Amino acid sequence: MEEIKQEKQNKESAELTYEGTALEDKPRDIVENLQQELANYKEKYLRLYAEFENYKKVANKEKEEIINYANEKLIGELLPVIDNFELAIKHGNQETDSKWFEGIKTGLDNALKEFLRILEKFGLKQIETVGKPFNPEFHHAVSTLETNDMEENMIAEELRKGYLYKDKVLRASLVTVSKKPKPLSEGEKTEKED
Repeated sequence: MEEIKQEKQNKESAELTYEGTALEDKPRDIVENLQQELANYKEKYLRLYAEFENYKKVANKEKEEIINYANEKLIGELLPVIDNFELAIKHGNQETDSKWFEGIKTGLDNALKEFLRILEKFGLKQIETVGKPFNPEFHHAVSTLETNDMEENMIAEELRKGYLYKDKVLRASLVTVSKKPKPLSEGEKTEKED
């Protein structure tokens, strides 16, 4: 019986230790260690929580970006169709002899207007060009035109329409940019006068 009591006391004293330190010997040290561990875990939790909140914000922003620009590729693929409609209408304007062709041209024109109206609902906008200042973010200059009729670096002619999709350039406009002619030297002036 004595042995059983001794084992029971040994178990109780073993339960009253924390990391090899008897509770009765250093209770204040143990409490401080536990508080330090708790503070460390709390700091780790707060950092992890902040990282997770940042991740959620980034993920939501990416999700919104995907939703906003989901149609970008499709609309980009449709731009050549718009170009072909416009080219057919332009050539139809040159052919005025046939009433039959006039009907086709009117149909093409109406189809193009409706097509553009639908694409505008989804965020497609045409970039303004002729008479506007050249802006390399929206315009791609393929040539220059010397003229006194316009200020320098103004768009003189649009060769291919450019489009914005929401706030992004989907396709830059191909344009001709104006520049002032170089002043003629005295020798060149007399040659022109003759």
